Amino acid sequence: MTTPRDTPASRRVRANGDGTVYQRKDSRWEAAGYVLAPGNTRRRVRVYGTTRKEALAKLTEKIATSNRGLPVPSAQGSVAAYLTYWLEAVAVHQLRENTHTRYTTCVHRYLVPGLGKKKLAKLSAKDVRTWLNQLRTTCQCCVRDIDAGRDEPLCCAVGSCCSKRLSPLTLTYIHSVLKSALEHSVREEEIPRNVARNVRTGTPRPRRFEPLTTDEARQFLTAARGHRLHALFELALHTGLRKGELLGLRWEDLDLGRGTAAVRRTLQRTSAGGLTTLPTKTRASERRIALPARCLQSLKHHREQQQRERDTAGTAWQHSGYVFATPQGRPIDPTNLTRTFTTLLRKADLRRIRFHDLRHSTATLLLEQGVELVVIKELLGHAHIGVTATVYAHVRLRLQRQAIDALGTALDGLTNTETVNADGDEPPPCAASVR
Repeated sequence: MTTPRDTPASRRVRANGDGTVYQRKDSRWEAAGYVLAPGNTRRRVRVYGTTRKEALAKLTEKIATSNRGLPVPSAQGSVAAYLTYWLEAVAVHQLRENTHTRYTTCVHRYLVPGLGKKKLAKLSAKDVRTWLNQLRTTCQCCVRDIDAGRDEPLCCAVGSCCSKRLSPLTLTYIHSVLKSALEHSVREEEIPRNVARNVRTGTPRPRRFEPLTTDEARQFLTAARGHRLHALFELALHTGLRKGELLGLRWEDLDLGRGTAAVRRTLQRTSAGGLTTLPTKTRASERRIALPARCLQSLKHHREQQQRERDTAGTAWQHSGYVFATPQGRPIDPTNLTRTFTTLLRKADLRRIRFHDLRHSTATLLLEQGVELVVIKELLGHAHIGVTATVYAHVRLRLQRQAIDALGTALDGLTNTETVNADGDEPPPCAASVR
């Protein structure tokens, strides 16, 4: 009688559902079994090993993963092929045009050269981490041949590396683009998990900005007085609206009687459509804000001035409906607004800052006046209050220092009062001293 121990290893009977294991003619071992596939179907997979134990372990792992409800990866192509598909068929419908352009640049400049040749289904967290470490320590002049395009070589061509490294913010951005692409692959059940999420790049330091102080803000508004776009700069500094939101305002969005403005769109220049009206950055950015009395007065004067410009232009006037337009009625290019802003800074004898720093100045000045963080979040149109708290953390720390110093002054006064009245019968008025 033949027992299972006497049966050759390649012919042993396995339980139903455990798959089969046998030795091939080339001496390798092959294991095959049915696992869960995308679309709630099942398909037969084959794995190989140099020994029976190795092949069986690979098959057991795949069956265990299938039993947990994770379908077997269906991706057969490379990372480069998938990223190209993702940009052309998925991201183009989900991202704004300028964002899609930045993603495309990031993919072709960093992701494809670094990870493009690897199989998507076999990409591991170790591969991503190794690649990011190489990016962090590699000179970009050497990798991208930047030095070859210079009139006077400064780095590789002269044999002296300038060590041009990517900043932590750029590395985090590249990592986030890869995570977004792989996340969609997981949703389409092409890969079981997003390996880029298992890699930590660290939290980069936020970009430093120097907002205007109260005196500098007054100085800037004084220099802008008399300029045809004075109302725009005053509105920017009082409300914190973004550049595109200011240029995208239409007269129909303003209710000067009630003193409100509805932020519904943004004006941006794109590579394909030129000056284009787009939705706001996020849903939270679409909001209604209150206008201060000073801005209402400036907007009324601006409307009268625009009517005079319209009469002067005559048939050359192009009615666009924008609150802030050129003397011929056309939309203002964001780049031209930046040039005008820089000119006013020089006129006011102020340091050079970005136009977006006016928005930071608004939030900083409001925080220093004791305005609640949630009110500033609604005014700026941030999606989450955590964004407001993170960006302006340095301001909150300064306010905490002022509060602690104020408390220390009060407690010092309390100590002196206790010393004076130590021999008296009446208790010290501590409740009245600490506010």
